[in-house]
Amino acid sequence: MNDKELAMLLSDKGLVEKRIESYIQKKVLFLRQKDKREIDGHISKAMHNLEFIPEISEKFGDWKLVVCYYASYHMALALALDRGYSSKSHDATLCVLIRHYFKIISADEIKMLNEVWLDNEDVLFYAQSKNEREKASYSTRILFDNANIEDIKLKTILFVNKAREILKS
Repeated sequence: MNDKELAMLLSDKGLVEKRIESYIQKKVLFLRQKDKREIDGHISKAMHNLEFIPEISEKFGDWKLVVCYYASYHMALALALDRGYSSKSHDATLCVLIRHYFKIISADEIKMLNEVWLDNEDVLFYAQSKNEREKASYSTRILFDNANIEDIKLKTILFVNKAREILKS
């Protein structure tokens, strides 16, 4: 999903609803019961991926990006399942996050709910990490900027921790 498409989804709830319905019809997004064991499995997998990141040599920065993305993606799947969705599509998962966790609220409400709801930057980070993972997985590049990798790693840790807090409530 490109930045323009993401911006449209963030500003148009109707478009998000249409996308979700389309993903359900295409059978890449499913309505289902919350499954605490599966949610916990996604959390465990995300934590497992986070533990692996320091083990990866700087020489393999492309793989660090891939692991960062999948740590975030497993948390996104856990968040989606917590709202009654199972997804086989990265973009469908992102739409569920936007529908259920992205809120346009005042600055005071953002401060109050900061620990409870994903904010704009969290959703944008998830989309950004997906794009970086695609570059790392599918391009012929093997060298990536270490500062960018470290930034994404830190954002991954923050995203995973924030999602864990949301799932606790």
